[in-house]
Order: sequence, then structure tokens, then C-alpha cells
Amino acid sequence: MESKLTTISYEAIREMDANDPLKAFREKFYVPEGVLYFDGNSLGALPKGVEARLGEAVRQEWGNGLIRSWIGAGWYDMPRRLGDKIGRLVGAKPGQVVVADSTSVNLFKVLAAALKLQVGKSVILSEPDNFPTDLYMAQGLVELLGSAHELRLKWAEEIIDAIDTQTAVVMLTHVNYRTGWMHDMKAITKRAHEMGALVIWDLAHSAGAMPVELDDVEADFAIGCGYKYLNGGPGAPAFVYVAERHQARFSQPLAGWMGHAQPFSFEWKYEPAEGISRYLAGTQAVLSMTALECGVDVMLEADLQAMREKSLVMSDLFMRLVEEQCKGYDLKLVTPTEREQRGSQVCLSHPEGYAMMQALIARGVIGDFRAPDILRFGFTPLYVGYEDIWKAVGILAEILETRAWDNAAFKARAKVT
Repeated sequence: MESKLTTISYEAIREMDANDPLKAFREKFYVPEGVLYFDGNSLGALPKGVEARLGEAVRQEWGNGLIRSWIGAGWYDMPRRLGDKIGRLVGAKPGQVVVADSTSVNLFKVLAAALKLQVGKSVILSEPDNFPTDLYMAQGLVELLGSAHELRLKWAEEIIDAIDTQTAVVMLTHVNYRTGWMHDMKAITKRAHEMGALVIWDLAHSAGAMPVELDDVEADFAIGCGYKYLNGGPGAPAFVYVAERHQARFSQPLAGWMGHAQPFSFEWKYEPAEGISRYLAGTQAVLSMTALECGVDVMLEADLQAMREKSLVMSDLFMRLVEEQCKGYDLKLVTPTEREQRGSQVCLSHPEGYAMMQALIARGVIGDFRAPDILRFGFTPLYVGYEDIWKAVGILAEILETRAWDNAAFKARAKVT
């Protein structure tokens, strides 16, 4: 359907798509017919090359190569090879990123390592609206370490002034998962270093969505997700960044055999590997990493600056159309309108947000809901177009006008939202 009367025409929208320098990338992803997908910030779409590549990995590398493929097919070096590829997306020179485990596990590793470096400092500074798993991991580590450490929470706008000489580690997600608010990474990192603190950046909602320059801002540690904007598939491995200047003096608590200097010497005593490899623990998930590498390779073909500009134009357009077509229904914009303060998503709040999102999904507009009242729409520039936004807002306006969301089936909470 077409949107209601608005100050921008349908023809203008189609012209924007026709002139989009990234339009060819849509053909590299599988998006089901009839689906308008705005949840790539939770689970990226399937790159079309994944199926064939996994088939090759299963039939040839595993089936025929068997254990020989650890060397012959490069399985052993995958965490470092893929880490260096992701490093190109987050502004890290080679040897500072490795792919391993989950975001949560990697956060535990770097937080423990950072605290060990910060002798005499006790405060982990974060925000109450940080992604819960980050806070849970910090709480668990504080409990493990005892009363010597404290998790202190301040709201986003208070963070930079809250960093003081007792701050050991500042632990923040670059782009807030619920609101789309984006921290000033450079300013916060600079302030932390002035106070003698280290910084851990969670890049789950920014890596692959926009340029990130970890080396340039002199970041200390970072972690990130493989299944959102990197399109690595459900449960894809995560990544961890450790600045080169810290690598000679850190240690991490999960001293697994793949982080050993010589794993196949089978020594009883742990000797950490040099550099970023010591952040490995157990054996890598080869098939999952294979799928992730396909997604990362597609990302490396694109211009991150062009992606960021398209993302901002799309989110501007979405906010404009919602403002014009959805007035009077108590929807509230919670994402910053200032471009430099937002990531690649737009979030709206409403007391009936869950039911509204379910009604949208039933009509083929897939976003997601975040408690207590957030409708979240992610903008993935490589496979979402301007016409998708036009159509989605038209459907949202119709659902609001007809109260189609006011249905018991849409209000029944599922286990995954």
C-alpha cells in the first residue's frame, strides 16, 4: 500500500532508491518476498553466499578433509584471520581483534583483565540502561572478586562527569540498544584516560553499521556481536579488541588451551600466547565462523561512510513520516533527532508497544519490541531501501487508525520479543 498524503512524494522516494549508491548490495542478501525487515540490528539478514559456502565447508572440508582441515582449510587460524577482517570495520590495525565465544563471555574476559591492570582503583562505571548482559557480567565479576570492587551506574548524560580518580573501568555500549543514543566515544575515552581509567566499548549496535575508529580514539578494549550488522547468523561468534599497547601486560581469566602459547605441546602449566591470541579459550566453532566470514566479506565490499550517510537519511525519513502520519496516537520518539547522537535505529515508545509490534509483524513489517514500551526499527543500509520505509510507515499508520493492534492474540507475550 502507499502511505497517506505527506510532504514527500512516492515518486521522490523511488528516485532516492534509484540513485542509492548501495542499491546493488540488496541482491547479495535473502529477504523474503512480502517482508519489510527492520530487525537487522537484532539478527542480520542471510547473505546469499552463506548456503553454498557452508555446504562446501561441510562436504569438502569436514567430509573429505576431516581433521586435516585444521591446517589444510585454515580452520586453526580462523579466529585471527577473521578478527583482522573485522578490525578493518572497526578501525583496528591487524593483530588487535580476535573472533571467539559470545559477547557476554568476551566482556567477562576484558573486564577481568582491565580490573587486574587497575591496581588501587575499585569502580566499574556504567549506565543503568546499558544492555543487561553487560551489567550482569559486571555484577557477577564483582561478586566473584568480593567487596573490593563496585559497579556504579550513572545515566548517559552524567557519565563523562562521573569519571574520577577512583574509576577503574568505564564500561559502555557505544549505541544504546533501546533508544539508539550514541555516546561520544572519543570524548569519553579521552576523559577516562585523563582520570587514569580504562574503557571497554561494546560495539554490538555499531560495528558494521557505521565507521568506528578504535585506534584513532585510543580505545583500550572493545567487544562486539557477530549476528547483528555483521550478518553472521543466529548465535554467530563475537569478537574482542585489545589495544596493542596493553597486550604485553594483560592476562585474562579463561585460560583455555587455544589461548596457550603452544596448544599442541599439551603442557600441564598454562603459558599465555603472545598478543591477541591469548584471548582465545576453547576450540573455535568452525561452521559458525565460516558463516560469519561470509557476512563480514560482504561488509568489506561496502563503503562504511556511504552506509552511515544512508542510515541517517533513512532514519530521518522514518521519523519525518511517522511525525506526519502517526500524530494523535501517543507515540513518542525516544531516539535523538541529532544525527551525531544516534546509531542506525529509531525507537518509539507506547504503552501498547508490544501489541503494536506484533500487529506490524503480522503485516510483514518486522521490527522488535524492547521492554517496557519500545518499538524498535533498525536500518541496515545494504538491504533496506527508502520505499521499504514508505510502506512500513503507511502500514503503521493504518494499524494505529484501525486499532488493529487491540487484539488478544497480539497482546500475548512470547518468550522472545
